[in-house]
Amino acid sequence: MTVLPARPSIIHSSLLGIAQIIAWGGSFYLTAVLAAAVVHDTGWAQSWVYGSLSVGILISGLLAPAVGKLITRFGGRPMLLASSPILAIGLLLLAIAPNLPCFVGAWLIIGTGMAAGLYDPLFATLGQRYGKNARGAITQVTLVSGFCTSITWPLVALLVEHLGWRGACLAYSAMLMLLVLPIYLFTLPPQAIKAPTTEAAGVPTEEQHLPAPQGRVYWLMTASFILAAVIMTAISVQLISLLQARGATLVTALAIAALIGPSQVGARVVEVLFARKAHPIWSMLGSTAMVAIGLIMIMAEPGLAVLGMILYGTGSGIRSIVRGTLPLALFGAKVYPLVLGRVARPTLIGQALTPIVGGLIQQHFGATVTFAVLVALALSNIVLVALLRREVAR
Repeated sequence: MTVLPARPSIIHSSLLGIAQIIAWGGSFYLTAVLAAAVVHDTGWAQSWVYGSLSVGILISGLLAPAVGKLITRFGGRPMLLASSPILAIGLLLLAIAPNLPCFVGAWLIIGTGMAAGLYDPLFATLGQRYGKNARGAITQVTLVSGFCTSITWPLVALLVEHLGWRGACLAYSAMLMLLVLPIYLFTLPPQAIKAPTTEAAGVPTEEQHLPAPQGRVYWLMTASFILAAVIMTAISVQLISLLQARGATLVTALAIAALIGPSQVGARVVEVLFARKAHPIWSMLGSTAMVAIGLIMIMAEPGLAVLGMILYGTGSGIRSIVRGTLPLALFGAKVYPLVLGRVARPTLIGQALTPIVGGLIQQHFGATVTFAVLVALALSNIVLVALLRREVAR
């Protein structure tokens, strides 16, 4: 049996962050840059090309609970190791897709790889291995991976320019096998996993200890994560068009949107330096408040959009840490993978539906109403987190 250190080294955490940049760039963030080239080259319907990402996210959400159970039973290393070839195969199929049905079908494979290899499986693995000491590792991973869009989108654009969209998919497929897979092999040594004990009825003890569906802490946390993910997805997909609809030029909208990445990274630095010993519920409360205030400023006054976007990005950056650290603090390392898997399903389904619903709201009611809906969701999330904090205090 391999003796594991109390916490992963900074080098290991940084390498895991790099692996996440590549994995997210080859899945969740790929369509934003690739879609225009695909539509131009093939003539396929733009709605289906963009909608294929929703298919992938939906599959990821449906598989998330099963992934959590597998990690609980066998550890996260096999799941993360499997995610690289699954994503690579999906991108290979994407590159050679002769028609739209095959293109959408490739996203079913990519969605499976997303379920096995993005934040939630990695956080579950770290929580299972290092217990309460995983918080620092999760923060360090998100600190590095906070540069994802800043690196991924220019890289994909460069690959598309020189290799075409099919060549870009092949290049990313190679990176997943040649870079991400070796990183997981190096940073995640084999770990002996104690088999779950069973009761007379044959039900795993971990399942019995998982919070019941009526548990207020569990459901308040899940609802808050869903709202936060829906807001993040809507901003990621619609921000530039919303700002333009309210009078900003494309250059101005891009400049404002570019503030999100540095703000997220700055928030994670603050978390590393000052908030490591505080309960994650306080980080969550601060995150939801900053997101709400930032969106209100953007909606209310164009001149406050820059400051509003910095506040939003800071809150969003803290949220990505809290989604890993709060369930660990509330429910413990033993059932942590199961909790993450259960929470991930409704969260990812909400994210999959967001581009469709958000697009319809913007199309029929305009940018101001769309921002108002996002603000309402953000304010509702503050209420949910306040109720959750009260339950935690009990």
